[in-house]
Amino acid sequence: MNTGDAAFAALPAPPYWAVAFSSRRADGDAAAYDEAATRMVELARKQPGFLGVESARGADGFGITVSYWTSEAAIAAWRAHAEHAAVRATGRTVWYTHFELRVARVERAYGGGQAH
Repeated sequence: MNTGDAAFAALPAPPYWAVAFSSRRADGDAAAYDEAATRMVELARKQPGFLGVESARGADGFGITVSYWTSEAAIAAWRAHAEHAAVRATGRTVWYTHFELRVARVERAYGGGQAH
């Protein structure tokens, strides 16, 4: 499904898996965080089973990133990736005051919009 809007992931028809990562940023080195976040998306795109990602962060530091995967095995492989593991550790100790991660199987998906 291609939305024509680059902010939305172009995904196949369900089923597939979603990993929702909600976080509150700590004060700190925003440049290093932005660099690491960009690197993680680049790296994830190269992983078998990766389908896409959508991400947003508010001015208050609260953000949500949802990555989409073909299977739980693909998610587990991404979690085990050494560089991703190192960045997650930094996130826990430096970049986030709080985070939640949720994994779900997407059974249905639909959307819409208005032409402008």
